[in-house]
Amino acid sequence: MDIESDLFVAQIQSSHSRILALKAIESLKKNNFHAQFFENELDAAEEVLKFIDKGSSVAFGGSQTVKQLNLPELISGKGAVILDHNKDGLSQEEKIEVMRKQQVCDIFLCSSNALTLDGEIYNIDGNGNRISAMIFGPRKVIILIGVNKICSDESSAWQRVKNISAPKNMLRLGRPNPCTKSGICMDCKLPTRGCNAYLVLRKKPSLTDISIFIVNKELGF
Repeated sequence: MDIESDLFVAQIQSSHSRILALKAIESLKKNNFHAQFFENELDAAEEVLKFIDKGSSVAFGGSQTVKQLNLPELISGKGAVILDHNKDGLSQEEKIEVMRKQQVCDIFLCSSNALTLDGEIYNIDGNGNRISAMIFGPRKVIILIGVNKICSDESSAWQRVKNISAPKNMLRLGRPNPCTKSGICMDCKLPTRGCNAYLVLRKKPSLTDISIFIVNKELGF
């Protein structure tokens, strides 16, 4: 194994991702979002923790990125009130009630399915609880995005949403949808379909405080 060669390739990939991320951040700021770039997960997590106070109500939009940054444990350690609809032991009615509370929490943490170089954010949901909270309700929304989700334009963003994010999330959830076998969206009509609500944030919603944190790592789906 050529360790020096592998390291060089990794450095080039990181540099390329950084270039794209900084371009996206420039566009996000033009679209009225607060946007920051972080080289690693630790720095991004530390920035998130600055917004968390003891007793703050904090919700997660079912994000694997948030989990990869170890934020549930870090935030719980600060004495925040965690609103997690995926908590073990909850009935369906209890899960829905937690989802309702998430809409008016102090801090809502989530990721996105795709981000374009034009600074537009693309998302798809089954229930719509994540995307509704991203638009209005929580006092603060923080969207954490790995560089693997940066796309060149709207067309490539929707391709990523439908053929990467959606099938992988259905695999994660154990849904019997055809995309879990084909690997791409089949536009199924099953009740377990996870592609029911679509959201594009082209500009920052005027009454919502949103920060976009781009991390120079591959995170989430």
